[in-house]
Order: sequence, then structure tokens, then C-alpha cells
Amino acid sequence: MLSLHTAQKPKFRTGASRIGLAIAGGGPVGAMYELGALRALDEACEGLDLTRLDCYVGVSSGAFFAAGLANRMDTAELCRIFITGDSEDVHFQPETFLRPALGEYLERAVSIPRMAARLTRDLWLGRTDSRWSDLLNRLGSLVPTGLFDNREVERFLQDVFTRNGRSNDFRQLERPLYVIGVDLDSGEAIRFGDAGWDNVPISRAVQASAALPGLYPPVSLPDKSGRTRHIVDGALRRTMHASVVLERDVDLLLGINPLVPFNPGDDSNDEAQQHRYSDRRIADGGLPGVLSQTLRTMLQSRMQVGLARYPQQYPHIDQAVFEPNAADRELFYTNVFSFSARRRISQLAYRNTLTDLRQRQAALAPVLARHGITLREEVIADRPRSILAHLPPAPRMTDTTARLSRALDEIEHRLQRPRMV
Repeated sequence: MLSLHTAQKPKFRTGASRIGLAIAGGGPVGAMYELGALRALDEACEGLDLTRLDCYVGVSSGAFFAAGLANRMDTAELCRIFITGDSEDVHFQPETFLRPALGEYLERAVSIPRMAARLTRDLWLGRTDSRWSDLLNRLGSLVPTGLFDNREVERFLQDVFTRNGRSNDFRQLERPLYVIGVDLDSGEAIRFGDAGWDNVPISRAVQASAALPGLYPPVSLPDKSGRTRHIVDGALRRTMHASVVLERDVDLLLGINPLVPFNPGDDSNDEAQQHRYSDRRIADGGLPGVLSQTLRTMLQSRMQVGLARYPQQYPHIDQAVFEPNAADRELFYTNVFSFSARRRISQLAYRNTLTDLRQRQAALAPVLARHGITLREEVIADRPRSILAHLPPAPRMTDTTARLSRALDEIEHRLQRPRMV
């Protein structure tokens, strides 16, 4: 589903158009949807180089792809890392992201005797207004703040961003990258990559941005005054934080949001009834389905409010935001934190995005043309196209050859300018 807002007052530039990318979060399944959508845009859009955009912003799981693209990791390499697993550069293991937070469990368990003694004393002396409510309140502090340990996530990202010419330092990137987190104690949005927060390693910033409360513990980081901040998932504040890109004087915003509320529509036809995901009553699936639908509804409604407001605030910027179809049963009923379905979900996103480009071609093509981008007919017309069928073979590179290749590629890019119309 493509939301397209054409600039009411397009800005005239003498140089190339400035293009920004905003990627929302969505857990492992959302990440695989984003990867499929990014790969489709990469293949279908002539003149669009996702590794050389003018600004990147990422939230939660989307932060890794924003950081990877800003580090010149193209979508083909990202697919080899997360989908096929045959990358010569990065070896991805899903269990890295789902390791129990044993240290957190132990820390809470150690405090049980001390808390029990204090609670018993207070109850005996009548120091509580409601014994049962006070008991529940104190027992709540024994529950870990996260089920899984995200320290391994940071180590994985640190390894990825410190090899083959890439950088784990915001200040050393060629193009602006912003990773968004939220201060748990104040609710303030933290913009990693901005002044005062650009000294935080990119790997730590992504770790913090993806620390969804309840699943991962908050990430403790000092601010410029030395005060410790507890940072959690950036989606708590806004869904996509597209305004960060819009404020950077761009001409075109590309956005990807992988989570939308499920709406099956009319299931009265026989084909829908025979589908393995044919139930229309989400409540029948229990608490996980209810929570998933609630989260999706909240995230998308907030984003729609912003997208409705942005054309008035930024009338000179074209905006194209790609989302799943609301009736995609498979996307909704796949475990939000599952990695096993990543090939299937990325293929779904790939096909959805190509379908959006094909069906909205008449309205979209003139908008893209203003920014030096054309749609490849042979790609968008290829209905049975597969995300894996057209992946180039994995290159064999050492750190030295990777740096040399990047340098030569940059020289070639500068010689081939401009990108504008």
C-alpha cells in the first residue's frame, strides 16, 4: 500500500535532488518486510542509489537497515546476510537476538530475600494502606525489564560496522544518519547522530533504539552532562520519525512502515474460507493477537496523523511511504518475533512493493522523474518475480579490497553526476 503526497510547491534546485529515507520498526518480521521492500525499490528504480541518499533515519529494527545503507551496504548484501545466509562478509545467527537475559533474571532473584523481609516487616507493623495492592506492587519490581539479552545484538552490530571499510562512528559517515530512541524516565526522544549524541557508537544506538520494553532491557548511556539515561525503543514516541528527514531540506522522502492493523475485509468467498488464516475474530487467537493488533493500530494511526500534516508543513517535498496491505493474513499471523519465516515475509514485501509501483505508476512516475528516477518496466511488469532470483553472486573481499572497491566506486559516482532532471 503506497501513500503518495505530491509536493504542492516543488523546490527548484540547480543541483541534484536531495532524497531521504525513513524506516520504522516492527520486530524481526517487520525487519524482513522492510528488507523486501528496500530490495524491490533498489531493483525497480533506475537512478535511485539507496546507499547514497542524503539523509537516513531508522527506528528500532529499521535502524539497522538505515545504518547499513548509510555504511554503503547495498540491499543485495543485506539479503545475503539475512535471507539466504550465504554472505562472505557477515554471518547472521537468529539466536543472537533471542538469548535469555540471564543476568537480569539473576539480579532480580538476588533481591527476593531482602524484599521479602522488608515487606513482612511493613505488613506486620501495618505500614501499608492495602496489603494485597502493596504486595502486588512490590512483586512487580521482581519482574525483569526484558526477556532477552540485547548485549549480543550490540556485539554483532559492532563487528559488522567495524570491518571492510565501514564505520561504527556517526561522525565518520559520508551522509547523515539518525537513530531514534526514547528516554524511559522522561519520554524524551533521543536523536543519535545529532549533536551531543553523535559520540555514541552506531551499534549502541541501534541496540538502544530496538530495546522494546518487556522484550529487551533499557540501554544505559551517559548524556553530554554525564547523567545516565535509560533508552528504549524509539517507536514509543513516534512511528517513523519522518520529520527528522523532512527537516533536512530534502526534495523527496521515501518511507517504509511494516506494521499496519489487520483488516481481512469480506471473508465470505470460498477461497478466503479455505485459507489457513481465515478467522476474522482476532480475539479468538488470544492475548498475542489482541496485543499485536493494538500495537499495529496505535503505530499506524500516529503515522497517518503525521503524514496528513506533513504536506502542509513541508509543501515543497514529495513523499512516498510504502506499507503492507491491511488484508495480508500471512504477515499478521506470523509470529512478530519469528526469524524462521524471513524468506517468506521478505518475498511478500518484495511483491507488494513492485505491485504498488506498477499500479500507481501513472501518478508516481512524474514525481520520481523530478528527482532523476525512472521505473524499470521489465522489473515492475515481472509479476512472478522472486527476490532471490536476481541476487548477484556474493563477492569475495578482504578488508583491503573492500576499502579499495569503495574508493573506486566513489570516484566513479562523482564522475557520473548529476542525478537531477
